[in-house]
Amino acid sequence: MPFGYHGFYLRIDVSSGVAERLPLSETVLRQFIGGSGLGVKLLLEHGAATMDPLSPEAPLVFAFSPLVGSPLTTSAKFAVVSKSPLTGRINDSLASSGFAIAGKGCGCDALVIVGRAAELSVLVINDGEVRLEPATEYRGATCRETEAGLKARLGPGFRVASIGQAGENLVRYATISHDGRHAGRGGSGAVLGAKNIKAIGLRGTQRAEWAHPRELTTLSKSLSKRSFGPATAKYRELGTATNLLTFNRFGALPTRNFQSGTFDEAANLSPEQMGTTHSQIRKSCMNCTIGCEHIYSLGKSGVRVEYESLFALGSLCGVGDADAVLRASQRCDELGLDTISAGGTIAFAMECVERGWLDSAWLKFGSGDAVLGAIELIGSREGLGDLLAEGSRRAAHAIGHNSIAIAPQVKGLEIPGYEPRALQTMALGFAVGARGADHNRSGAYEVDFSDKVDRRHVTLDAVRHAIDTEDKAALMDSLIICKFLRGVLVDFHEETAEMLRCVTGWNVSADELRETARRIVSAKREFNLLAGWTPDEDTLPDRFLNTPLSNDPEASLSRKHLDDLVAEYHRQRGWEPVCSPLG
Repeated sequence: MPFGYHGFYLRIDVSSGVAERLPLSETVLRQFIGGSGLGVKLLLEHGAATMDPLSPEAPLVFAFSPLVGSPLTTSAKFAVVSKSPLTGRINDSLASSGFAIAGKGCGCDALVIVGRAAELSVLVINDGEVRLEPATEYRGATCRETEAGLKARLGPGFRVASIGQAGENLVRYATISHDGRHAGRGGSGAVLGAKNIKAIGLRGTQRAEWAHPRELTTLSKSLSKRSFGPATAKYRELGTATNLLTFNRFGALPTRNFQSGTFDEAANLSPEQMGTTHSQIRKSCMNCTIGCEHIYSLGKSGVRVEYESLFALGSLCGVGDADAVLRASQRCDELGLDTISAGGTIAFAMECVERGWLDSAWLKFGSGDAVLGAIELIGSREGLGDLLAEGSRRAAHAIGHNSIAIAPQVKGLEIPGYEPRALQTMALGFAVGARGADHNRSGAYEVDFSDKVDRRHVTLDAVRHAIDTEDKAALMDSLIICKFLRGVLVDFHEETAEMLRCVTGWNVSADELRETARRIVSAKREFNLLAGWTPDEDTLPDRFLNTPLSNDPEASLSRKHLDDLVAEYHRQRGWEPVCSPLG
């Protein structure tokens, strides 16, 4: 077995409490590495693609990586991988915390959870020993309350991940939370909730050894020093919210359910402005030298501020009141809701009300109280919230009036804060994304903001660049390291190959890692094909096709042009639209 791995995964049936320690071959580990890659491989082996994601038999995978526990900066990460209850397609969410280190310390490279507990429970894994404990006293509790209570109950050294009320109520975009971080998109919290598991508590002391510890230490020190340099400075100073005013200036800040790319009140939501009205502290993920996390004061507590939350609960809903947006973001965190899908679905409903398609006059653009009220209803699945808890695609089918044309989603996953007409390489990345519209699985916006393309008039030359960003993301999500290291690494494939060599001892080349990335991307496609994917899913809603941006008439994307880009993407991938790429 190579260094950096344990060579096993734990398969836990929470219906019976039985756990099996099953082997992982070196071939599988080298081909899929860990994280998202290993998670997708395990889902395929367990037949998850054809299962109802909320059924007891559907597996939920927590996958670690060979780098977890190493001194490499940003490596304390894990992936949660399942079939998404929101999209019916592959879903992989990543997050950072000590939960990853504790999980790997349990002597396994992944957890595969199946079944349904007889009562609301906490799954406890202590150095590989598995048990279920009652968690009924935490029903309806916030993620923070649950984690604090369970840490006190379980004792020192335990790390806890939990779901909030949204996960218990099977909201299709519920998150799994831990230490204020979230495995956020696609509904992994609902999958865990369907298994009647409120939380998972982990403690482990089993370490994986490194192949070349001295070289690894030297490499880690160099990477840490570089990661604290100018390539990441803006994230340390202002956090990811630093992008908000830039996107607004480029006409790419989605506003009022993507009816515009500029927001008149954007400055109110900027970190530059909020920093003058709210005290803040800066934090780092575990084992991270970048330090992008910014916590803003809100009453007696604080809220972690990210660009995506400010856009989704702010400009997308037409809300320019910073306090209202912060309260909405905080409440999503407490309930365990993905802020992007929550904001996208609420903004869609607001436009439906505006058009007279939905009879909820209180739900109107610009109202922070309306956003917060909708979030409460979604978390409890009460009244209108029961419909909105299904996501914008399912809500559109229920509302009718061809409202699907303005539902801001791809494959059912709500579109993040990048206006596709103004960023057309990103439009392609959204359209072909395996889990739907996703800025973390395709870094195509980097191409749009470079001199490689004209972002409002991209040509077929942009496709190879989009593929390259998708492949790099697949590697980073499998290794697992933070996306913010992209600007730090001078030669991405050579340097990541060296990381893997120092940890595992494999003589990995840059070309091998390129092939590995393609294999992982193809495995995600294989999953989707088995789940029922059809070629017409690789597109954008009608709103974005043939209708220019109101604030920028030059930003226009025709259906034919997007279809040509998608066809070229499939051609360069070597995929037949309706045939399995894995044979």
